[in-house]
Parts: sequence; C-alpha cells; structure tokens
Amino acid sequence: MSAVLELAEVSVRRGQATLLDRVSWVVREGERWVILGANGAGKTTLMQVAAAQMYPTSGALGILGELVGTIDVFELRPRIGVSSAAIAERIPRDELVRDVVLSASYAVLGRWREQYDHIDDSRADSLLREVGVTHLADRTFGTLSEGERKRVQIARALMTDPELLLLDEPAAGLDLGGREDLVSTLSVLAYDPSSPATVLVSHHVEEIPPGFTHVLMLRNGAVVADGPLATTLTAEALSATFGMPLVLEEHEGRYAARRKQRHRG
Repeated sequence: MSAVLELAEVSVRRGQATLLDRVSWVVREGERWVILGANGAGKTTLMQVAAAQMYPTSGALGILGELVGTIDVFELRPRIGVSSAAIAERIPRDELVRDVVLSASYAVLGRWREQYDHIDDSRADSLLREVGVTHLADRTFGTLSEGERKRVQIARALMTDPELLLLDEPAAGLDLGGREDLVSTLSVLAYDPSSPATVLVSHHVEEIPPGFTHVLMLRNGAVVADGPLATTLTAEALSATFGMPLVLEEHEGRYAARRKQRHRG
C-alpha cells in the first residue's frame, strides 16, 4: 500500500515553544489511525500539518504523493476531508443541512451563487444517509444537537470523495448516547473498504471505533509509540502518554482506561 501521509523528522516551533518535536509517521492507504494524547500534546498541530494548513518548521512532509513546499497546497487541500471544531464554528446556523454538505464541493461555508447538478445532490443525499441523518436534510444546522452536527460534518468532509479523511476530536462535547452513536457511525466507515485512509484525534480510548487499525500516541509534541492498534496500545504506552499509571481493558473491540489504584497496606 502506498503512503498517503508521510512525515520525516517534522518539527513545528512557535517562538520558544516546540509544538511538534521530530515526528516521523506514515499513514498508508486503507489504514485507520487514532491519535491519542493529553491536552497540549500536539494532536491538533499534527492534524493541521496533515491537512496542509500548517507548514513544518523543519523536516519533510509528503501528502498524497506530493512533497509539501514544492506544490500548490490549494490544489492539494480539496483532496483532504477535514472535520474539526474550527470548521463547525464557521458554518452558518441558518444553513440547511443538505447545503452544509453540498457546499463542500466548492470548499465554501454558506451557500451563495454556486451551481450544483444532480450528481452533487445525489452524493450529498447518499452521504447523509450513510451517516444516519437523512431525516435532517431540510433542517437548519443551528437546530441540530451536537451529535447530529458532528455527523453532518463528517458527511461534509466526505463530499469531495477525499483520499485522506481527518477527524479532529469528533466526539468532543457529546454525551454518552451521542458518543456511542458517533462511534458506531465511524466504525461502519472504518470497515468500508471504499472509505479513505482516516485519522481520528481523541483524548479517550473509549472513543476508538471498532475497525480502526493503528494508533499514534503523543506527549509534549513527541511520539511515544505508533503502530498496529492491537499490539501498540498497551497500558505501559498509555501510562507514558498521559503521565500516570493507567489500567487498560479491551472487550469486543472497545477499550476503556482508568487510573491504577494504589493499595494501602
């Protein structure tokens, strides 16, 4: 499988702060990655780099077979689907859900004078059906629950048939039911062989959907561990990532973590 994302000794520095510290990482076609780490670990910075929205201070970055720095990133970005809180904040609250998805074809937020054809309409409806929100197509985005908005954003991110899908904390702010609904939707996408290579950012192992294949763990901008999920996500690696002793449990493809209790004796 060819690489869709490749970082070689990538660092990002802003003033005296090092946001990413010599990160080397490869995502290949068909892989589904989860990035884990505490607040400030560098997860969002890494996603911005992967989306060609932020340039490395040093190191080499390859996206979809192109070396960033030698190409026009405005031609590259439409090939990457992104869902993030920053994008969600810019979606007009009075925009119809169907138009939120449709407007991704022109990389705009808020429909204006663009022209869409039957193929665009059909794809938008198909994606809304795929993420389970067809019944919301004629509602306005501002009337949706947080969980419904997250699903619509995923449909929008898939509208251009991207080769790389980046989901930055899609379960943030959801209650238990909303989280479980979203995890189920992402699991269906993960098992679909036609879905693009996917990277999901999370703070919580409970949010890892079944079907995800790999994990990257960050601490203070540096890689703690990366590789196949089944062998790389261990209590030891997770403890090192979050800086505390943790117990990790797995059941039927779902994970749970808790702090290791000290026994008094």
